Amino acid sequence: MDSTLDINAQVSRFADRYNAVRGEIARDIVGQDEVVDGVLIALIAGGNVLLEGVPGVGKTRLVRSVGRAASLRFSRIQFTPDLMPADVTGTNVIDRDESGKTVQRFAAGPVFANIVLADEINRATPKTQSALLEAMQEHRVTAGGTTWLLPEPFFVLATQNPIEQDGTYALPEAQMDRFLFKLHMSFPTKDELKRIVQLTRQTEAEQARCVLTGEDLLAMRETAKQIPMLDEVLDYAVRLVTATHPELDDAPETTKKELRFGASPRAVQALAAGARIRALTQGRYNAAYEDIDVLALPVLRHRVKLTYEAVMERRTPDDVIRDLLDELKGGRRKKQAAADKKNPVVG
Repeated sequence: MDSTLDINAQVSRFADRYNAVRGEIARDIVGQDEVVDGVLIALIAGGNVLLEGVPGVGKTRLVRSVGRAASLRFSRIQFTPDLMPADVTGTNVIDRDESGKTVQRFAAGPVFANIVLADEINRATPKTQSALLEAMQEHRVTAGGTTWLLPEPFFVLATQNPIEQDGTYALPEAQMDRFLFKLHMSFPTKDELKRIVQLTRQTEAEQARCVLTGEDLLAMRETAKQIPMLDEVLDYAVRLVTATHPELDDAPETTKKELRFGASPRAVQALAAGARIRALTQGRYNAAYEDIDVLALPVLRHRVKLTYEAVMERRTPDDVIRDLLDELKGGRRKKQAAADKKNPVVG
């Protein structure tokens, strides 16, 4: 069998499946293209998403729609200050077996689902927030000395309100770093608001149809792992992440002035994994610079910390990351121009 034909078939099948899910979600969600793409890429990559947006912009509807389109079990956890870790993971309970004897069994919590919506995660105490850590990172839960594996694929989408901060507990950096992406769900435009009203006029229920299975998603994940990434592209991702560290001698002046600390090594892993999947969604069998540029904001915005001076100047992490991207792109263009001058095309 021709390997080129086999590769082309894999890319085409991946893109077709992705576009099918994308089309079904569009039946329920108006606009928010970047958010939808980010959620789907993270789901395929096996990562988790932190979604920030004001109430009423469709965060819950989006997650339920993804679950319907991919035939995945959906679970929602409303985080509140009185929520306990066992309310998330589950706990051992006393029960009776068929013979009437007292036995102990594990009652699984709502985290035992394929897609878990952790709604307003910053309203729960740090102790309860940490209950998600093992589940998000290891895809398992330990209770009473026994480890229980979570169903695959497993995906956590946590939401938080960017405006109302009273009575909330900010997520620690270690937990923020476990989210593959941080996405911003913006307020709809006037035209989008009109379409939302028209869409939900007859029913509030999701209309997405099942076009994939969990097995299909896992197969897509394995396909993405095979996508090659040139050393030049990987080096570009590494340079971008290291450029966020102000303690390094060669850090850009923007970083030294506006960032207190930079992204962790997980950021490079997230860029590489996301770039491979995005390349397939675009019908390409190789990750490119473009993929790194597009994913830089969702990967880095929650992994860097601004200085006090930058906050006072009303700068945002996105502003700093864009400046770093512009600087790296400029260096890349100069390098390419020098190469072209050294090796001119004859013809």
